[in-house]
Amino acid sequence: MAKFEHHLFVCENVRPPESPRGCCSAKGAAEVRARLKEELEQRGQKGRVRANGAGCLDQCAQGPCIVAYPGQVWYGGVTVADVPEIVDALLAGKVVERLVIPDAKLTGKAGAPR
Repeated sequence: MAKFEHHLFVCENVRPPESPRGCCSAKGAAEVRARLKEELEQRGQKGRVRANGAGCLDQCAQGPCIVAYPGQVWYGGVTVADVPEIVDALLAGKVVERLVIPDAKLTGKAGAPR
């Protein structure tokens, strides 16, 4: 079996409604992932690009969020309507700049062990 060329991880984490950070699930993440899977299949990318649901990616306030590998591209505030543009960019080796979460806003720590 060949390796996937790209992986798209879509946060589908659920937090309580009163959480100040919010959660990607309540913002339509499952619908975004479902649309990604449909779009990828329609374009003949099944087996080359994988869209996975993920637990918390720790970018709750900016969700729904997606991280695309390789490349470590973080997208935030993604909607179902954004999916075709994301897939276009991915297949062209580009990035949808308007959706990118800037490094300064990511909650990971620089220099953290990998």
